[in-house]
Amino acid sequence: MATGHLSTDEFLIRLATLFESRRSVNHGSVFLTQKRLSPHDLPKAATDTPLPPSSPFPDLHPPHPLPILIRATNGKSKDKRKDKIKLSTVIQADELEGFFMRYADVCKAGMSGLKKRDRSGRKAKGKAKKKKGASGGGVEGEKKG
Repeated sequence: MATGHLSTDEFLIRLATLFESRRSVNHGSVFLTQKRLSPHDLPKAATDTPLPPSSPFPDLHPPHPLPILIRATNGKSKDKRKDKIKLSTVIQADELEGFFMRYADVCKAGMSGLKKRDRSGRKAKGKAKKKKGASGGGVEGEKKG
């Protein structure tokens, strides 16, 4: 389990390793999340500019672009907490475009081994419900007055 935020390069390397470990066991999940860091999450020096008190939501109009927090985890549950892997990094607004290009490449490579989801059971259940509901004797679309 990582403590603190990783550099962008180290994050991408570890993310690729996380995808590879999921592929090697042929099952598992990788959860990716991203969020904007709010001004109260940032160091005090980053929020020197006072926010206008007249605004009901001062977070919507920051004085400068806010950084993005990117997280990845293998999604292990509480009973397997010792096996849980957590990765995170903070990306500044001026570095976003370059980071997301590299991030997309790593994610595409990690998702290349995925198999298509089996939805055959879902269709069969839907047809069975329609047959059962059709024997009710009423005409569909008929208004009851």
